[in-house]
Amino acid sequence: MKGPLFYSKILLFGEYGIIKDSKGLSIPYNFYNGALKLDENLGEEAKKSNENLRKFAAYLEALQENNPELVHFDLDSIREDISNGMYFDSSIPQGYGVGSSGALVAAIYDKYATDKITVLENLTRDKLLKLKKIFGEMESFFHGKSSGLDPLNSYLSIPILINSKENIEPAGIPSQTENGTGAVFLLDSGITGETGPMVSIFMENMKQEPFRKMLKDQFVKQTDACVDDFLKGDVKSLFSNVKKLSHTVLDNFKPMIPAKFHKLWKNGIETNDYYLKLCGSGGGGYILGFTEDIDKARKALKDYNLEVVYNF
Repeated sequence: MKGPLFYSKILLFGEYGIIKDSKGLSIPYNFYNGALKLDENLGEEAKKSNENLRKFAAYLEALQENNPELVHFDLDSIREDISNGMYFDSSIPQGYGVGSSGALVAAIYDKYATDKITVLENLTRDKLLKLKKIFGEMESFFHGKSSGLDPLNSYLSIPILINSKENIEPAGIPSQTENGTGAVFLLDSGITGETGPMVSIFMENMKQEPFRKMLKDQFVKQTDACVDDFLKGDVKSLFSNVKKLSHTVLDNFKPMIPAKFHKLWKNGIETNDYYLKLCGSGGGGYILGFTEDIDKARKALKDYNLEVVYNF
């Protein structure tokens, strides 16, 4: 058995903001992917994955019992496949903010949900919200509370625009410019990030009035402007808003930025060679970068590995 491939994702805009109803824009990233596989002789990694799937299956059984209206799985088949050596074979790095657990959730739903909403049917807003809710419940097994967006992106493999918690839709993003000098890139921090602790810091900060005010008046407004600019293809305005957003994050989300990147972050804002922002919850993993001149950015960040994900 070898299941279909499910891809990683990149949340271009909306990290933390979508918790407070900012807009968000998430795109599939085909460079990394994962698939369910069966093998009787499991190596170390595959063994770990198989063990994890066993715990996940028990969680899904409880989920189905407690919430029978939401989702049904062919639990017997899951159990049988797990005992026959099923594992999730994935190139998606864990703790990097590109949706490793999301791809796994999408793969399990695709193979074992009995009354599933398929990618081929007419995806009304209600169906998208139902899928997001199912995926949110499933993915909560991996890191506390999940919005369900990562698995949704992985399952549908299309860009998704988040207008608010209750309003999401497939998004058409401008096609990439061949040989464009502007780019969105991933910068490898070389450190694994943990989603749980970062979200806890954010929630703790949310108890402070000044932080809430900054979030509403600056962070959410700037995020919404970036999403609008990106979808309209207004590159000039986009870079001006990304610069503001990068500044806001540096001033107010310091714990989410690995310490050795504080200076690099500031340097980008001061030179305009590139602007950095969080990719996912931060704390490590990838950092997302925007530049109008990828050669300049490569030079300025020569000690780091850059992966271009979109060209302007």
